[in-house]
Amino acid sequence: MIIVLMQRSPFSRLFAFLSTLALCAGLASCGSSTKESDGAAKKSGGKLNVATSFYPVQWLVQQIGGDKVTATSVTPANVEPHDYEISPAQIAKLGKVDALVYVKGFQPSLDEAAEALKGPKIVDLSGSVDLVHHEGVESEHHEHKDGEGHAHKHAHKSGSEDLDPHFWLDPVRMGKAADRVTERLAKADPSSAETFKANAKKLKERLGALNGSYDNGVKTCQRRAIVTTHTAFGYMAERYKLTQIALSGIDPEAEPSPAVLAQVKKFIQENGTTTVFTEELLPTKTAEALAKETGIKTDVLNPLESKPDDGDYISAMDKNLKAIRTALGCS
Repeated sequence: MIIVLMQRSPFSRLFAFLSTLALCAGLASCGSSTKESDGAAKKSGGKLNVATSFYPVQWLVQQIGGDKVTATSVTPANVEPHDYEISPAQIAKLGKVDALVYVKGFQPSLDEAAEALKGPKIVDLSGSVDLVHHEGVESEHHEHKDGEGHAHKHAHKSGSEDLDPHFWLDPVRMGKAADRVTERLAKADPSSAETFKANAKKLKERLGALNGSYDNGVKTCQRRAIVTTHTAFGYMAERYKLTQIALSGIDPEAEPSPAVLAQVKKFIQENGTTTVFTEELLPTKTAEALAKETGIKTDVLNPLESKPDDGDYISAMDKNLKAIRTALGCS
């Protein structure tokens, strides 16, 4: 599969530039408000005000911070976060928070805001969770039987945007992110450090149990490949020795080519695939057409890029496991 990460439009780049100017104007100078010592931003008896990039990070911070922290998400609920452009008003507010926790390379406009702010209040989780490259159908399945044997080119942006940011779908990596969040919250509010550590311990126990459920839950599956809308589930597949066949790459808005669709169709027919997984925040037309053409069904696999309508991260991951077990014929 040829993955070409979508170029940002000139309008998007202009918007980001103007937003950064708004941020710099809101602060006396970029980064000026970040020169405070750790813990100085928290008023006595108050809560830490922590901005987060999107739902999984917000959930993580809130679980660890408990009643000592107010965690908000820059990305609104039920909005696909990959290319969400934060507003100048949102960016200006980021200069006033006690911390910004985000994943570099996932949301370009937030990357630019974080670069303008800089300083110890910026917490990038990407360096703590062992991000790797996860590509699409062709790169993951060199053994495919198309008979052509040609080389496949992959065009990417440089730096962290090369890497798959969807670490939160691996409970083990979420545990590593929890360690980083705990460390930074403790520095921002030393008086609550023991509370943060205790909350993190409980959280990591829950994540450990979730990891165990997945590990045991897919051991007896008849099949090992999941067909997904985009390559959000690479870390999950890697952790539990599954194979991800994706219609699109890391960018969920990139339309699959006819060649990719033909390749996925062939895989489905040759491997007894029963299900094409869709996502709640993305169009389902292509997946539904593929399912109809191959005589299989669709089901939802939640990449957890927004807060579930009911429940939370753990319950949504449990639902994902149930859907995977059904699709793969696990006993």
